Amino acid sequence: MSFAVSARPGLSSTSSETSVRRPCRRLRKPRVTAWVEGIGLWLAILLMLSVQSVVAEASPGEGGQGTAGQLHFIGSARSAIPLATDYQVTVSGLIADTELRQSFENTSRDWQEAVYTFPLPQNASVYSMTLTAGERVIKGRVQPREAARQQYQQARDEGRQAARVDQQRPNLFTTRLANIPPGEAVSVVIRYQQAVRYDAGEFELRLPTTLTPRYMPGAALAGEQRQEWHGGWARPTTSVPDADAISPMTVPPEDVAPGSHRASVRLTLNAGLPIASVTSPGHALISSWDGDTVSVTPQSGAITMDRDLVVRWSPVRGQTPSEAVFHERWQGEDYLLAMLVPGLAGNEALPRELVFVIDTSGSMAGASIGQARSALLAGLDTLAPGDRFNVIQFSDRTRHLFSAPVMASPANLDRARHYVRQLEADGGTEMAPALAAALATADTSGSADTRVRQVVFITDGAVGNEAALFGQIRRQLGNSRLFTVAIGSAPNMHFMREAARFGRGTYTAIDHQADLAAPLAELFGKMRAPVLTQLTSAWPGGDSAEAYPARPGDLFAGEPLVQVVRGQAMEGQLVLSGRVAGGEAWRADLPLDKAAPGVGLHRFWAREKINGLLDRQVTGAGEHPGEAVEAEVTELALAHQLVTRYTSFVALETSPARTPEEPLLASAVPTLLPNGSTAGMLRYPQTATPAALLMLLGLPGLLTGLVLVWRRRVS
Repeated sequence: MSFAVSARPGLSSTSSETSVRRPCRRLRKPRVTAWVEGIGLWLAILLMLSVQSVVAEASPGEGGQGTAGQLHFIGSARSAIPLATDYQVTVSGLIADTELRQSFENTSRDWQEAVYTFPLPQNASVYSMTLTAGERVIKGRVQPREAARQQYQQARDEGRQAARVDQQRPNLFTTRLANIPPGEAVSVVIRYQQAVRYDAGEFELRLPTTLTPRYMPGAALAGEQRQEWHGGWARPTTSVPDADAISPMTVPPEDVAPGSHRASVRLTLNAGLPIASVTSPGHALISSWDGDTVSVTPQSGAITMDRDLVVRWSPVRGQTPSEAVFHERWQGEDYLLAMLVPGLAGNEALPRELVFVIDTSGSMAGASIGQARSALLAGLDTLAPGDRFNVIQFSDRTRHLFSAPVMASPANLDRARHYVRQLEADGGTEMAPALAAALATADTSGSADTRVRQVVFITDGAVGNEAALFGQIRRQLGNSRLFTVAIGSAPNMHFMREAARFGRGTYTAIDHQADLAAPLAELFGKMRAPVLTQLTSAWPGGDSAEAYPARPGDLFAGEPLVQVVRGQAMEGQLVLSGRVAGGEAWRADLPLDKAAPGVGLHRFWAREKINGLLDRQVTGAGEHPGEAVEAEVTELALAHQLVTRYTSFVALETSPARTPEEPLLASAVPTLLPNGSTAGMLRYPQTATPAALLMLLGLPGLLTGLVLVWRRRVS
């Protein structure tokens, strides 16, 4: 087909060609317009959705209700509130009492609310809290958690200064400080006590200063609205509904203000016996003796809060205690704390089936995976020719080296060592399938009933669903024993200790690569030594003596039996009995009439009873374990002024400091990236940077630019 085109008179052929092309452009114009309008429509929809998301992030979140003048801080990752921390620790016998001062300085020009989620020792009992604002010192009181939240929010909204301390996990707490004036500082002083760990003739105290970001399994809870803003990087999930409350920002030291996140520490050791040496695997220490009292400080002065501070001390040779009794009288009642080291020795001759489980998830990247590989290789070296073994690694998936446990032959061990040396860290921490695989009886030789079945679980414990995992261990344990090895500079020691307790095993921690040999040798030595089982205690007070733990767990070599009792006078003898390997009976008598003075034993007793009650929620004991446990725990916590999952400390000023016209910003105070971790473990909340806002501002510009380009083309 051809077209005849006539040129207008007076126009050249070139002009004729141009007059032909222009109608063609006008014919395409509706298609271009539709194209631009389509892009504009999609950009408008994206703009609307993004605005809705940002408004949801920045708007007050008190259960969907507005909070008077409160805004969530959206800015750089650096917090507007630098943090200074001071630890004053006094050890008396088996109890350590710590005064922890957290000072928050508002360096901004706005009134601020500080939210700081931080670790404490896994067995800490928080029993005191005061708020210092200027010259005002306000003493806090323990209240039921919901009542404390409401009182705090009311004070905050009315412009009154207030502080609150909540427990998120037994080793994870949150401090909230409302209405910090611009340019001023306020502080919270928390007092807590903990039991000193005594094992194999050595005492140990751990002060955690940061935490490894935890993996949150489960599906996201769509549209979940929390009662309070926590500033966490994680969102609630079906498995961890409080994920936002246990996921503080994790930043490198350069992302905090100079001098922030530094801790001064001083320990005073009154162990009640001569101390020969004081050491730490990760910090150089200065120790000075004054008789039997030792003062300990870090050699560097203030320490960076990027790892646990672990302090160990050993008594003078020949002074290692094998038994001890302490007494306290509180509110007209007697409390006794008894410790006895059974002194087990020798090795068990029974063949073993060992299953080594190693965490290769992303949180183990860096120094941790090297420590884990070394720990597993050391475990392989303990296998005897008659033993069977397997290796399981887990991250997003669980993988077995062998389909079933195999004999510890030279060929199989060589294959295992090669496999372990190739392991790298990446992915999520799906721990439940790995536990299920490790605890399943896989010995098909017909001799499983004659073997001691042991599971060695090597991990940093960085998970948010601990309670569900404890329940799984209890249900699936069978005839196995579970031993945990904590890895890294800031492991989740609550998980490590409780997983081993529910698994009828014990635990150790690898704090530094140079500190690897001794803890592992001690752990593997315990695994081969006789175990003291079926332990019972008989206090002379009979039914009037209420002792905890009510049923002591099995004891391994070098471990003490520790029990605390209420209603027992300093008279008579404590009779302990049990059985060792082969069913041989064991008995020990401990006189009570020469008990040494103790401090805080009533709180120790209350905490042990609370722990026993909370175990019922894991085991499901009782008709309504949740409701009954909450009521009993709350009553105990109020009587002894302890922070628990059901009770919180709250301190309230009576007069307003901020007027209703002045806005209040909420800022999350970050934690530091644990030493040895990779940059992949840095965590920022969605509101940590203005990226979303900058994208929104750019969208109208992009749309305008497209329109201008189109108009230039059609003009």
